[in-house]
Amino acid sequence: MTDQAAFDTNIVTLTRFVMEEGRKARGTGEMTQLLNSLCTAVKAISTAVRKAGIAHLYGIAGSTNVTGDQVKKLDVLSNDLVINVLKSSFATCVLVSEEDKNAIIVEPEKRGKYVVCFDPLDGSSNIDCLVSIGTIFGIYRKAIGEFILVDRDVKIKKKGSIYSINEGYAKEFDPAITEYIQRKKFPPDNSAPYGARYVGSMVADVHRTLVYGGIFMYPANKKSPKGKLRLLYECNPMAYVMEKAGGLATTGKEAVLDIVPTDIHQRAPIILGSPEDVTELLEIYQKHAAK
Repeated sequence: MTDQAAFDTNIVTLTRFVMEEGRKARGTGEMTQLLNSLCTAVKAISTAVRKAGIAHLYGIAGSTNVTGDQVKKLDVLSNDLVINVLKSSFATCVLVSEEDKNAIIVEPEKRGKYVVCFDPLDGSSNIDCLVSIGTIFGIYRKAIGEFILVDRDVKIKKKGSIYSINEGYAKEFDPAITEYIQRKKFPPDNSAPYGARYVGSMVADVHRTLVYGGIFMYPANKKSPKGKLRLLYECNPMAYVMEKAGGLATTGKEAVLDIVPTDIHQRAPIILGSPEDVTELLEIYQKHAAK
C-alpha cells in the first residue's frame, strides 16, 4: 500500500511569515532581521536544552543573577547565545537581560535602532525535572518606547474556567486575592468550580491561559510587596500579547503597560487573562480598597 495522504508543500514557517509580513510593511528590514535573529537564538537554545544531559549542562553555575535567582549552566549558555545573536543582527542598540545587572550597549559598528529586553530561559529553576521552559522578549523602539509585534488574530476567551497561582504563598496573599480564589473554589452561585493549574514557568502558565482562557496571577504579597516578576522582560511582553488577544493585564491597581519603569530590573505584580475573569478580580480589589 502507498500513503495517499496529502502532503502540504506550502508550509508557513516562522521565518517565512516574518519575511512576508516585513515585505508588507515596506520598512527598512531591520525588524525582519531582528526577529529572524531571535528565531536563530531560540533554535540554538532548544538544541542545547535537548542535549543538556549528555553535554553536562544541567546543574547550577555557582552564582546568582541580579534578581537573586540561582544561575543554571543553561542560563549562562542561553544568555550568551541571545546576546551574541542580537548583536550580530545589526538591528539593536541596547540589550537588557535578566542575567546581567547593567544594560548592554551594542558596539557602534553593530548598532541598530531597537532595544531588546529578554529573559533568555524562563523557568530554568525547573529544568532538571523537564518542566516547560521558554524565552521571553520585548522589542522597543529607541525613540518612542513602543512594543513591535507581528500578530496573528489570536483571541482569548472572554471567560475561562481555570485559575493559575502559586498557592504555596496563600498565607501571604492580600484579602482580595484570598477572596477571589475562594470564589473560584466555592462559587457563591453554586456553578462549577474553576480548575487550578500552576506549572511555575511563566511561559507555560501564560500560554495555557491564552489558549484555554482563565486567569494567571502573580500578585504582590506580604513577602514581595512590589511583586516578583520583572516588568521589562516578563510582565510587559506577556501583558502586550494578552491585551492584543483581547484579554486584560493589570497589577490590581493599574494596567501593567501603563507602568513607567524606573529600573531595568524593576519588579511588578501581574494579573492577566480573560477579560471577565480579570474584571471580577478588579471589582473585588475595588471593594476592599473602599473599606
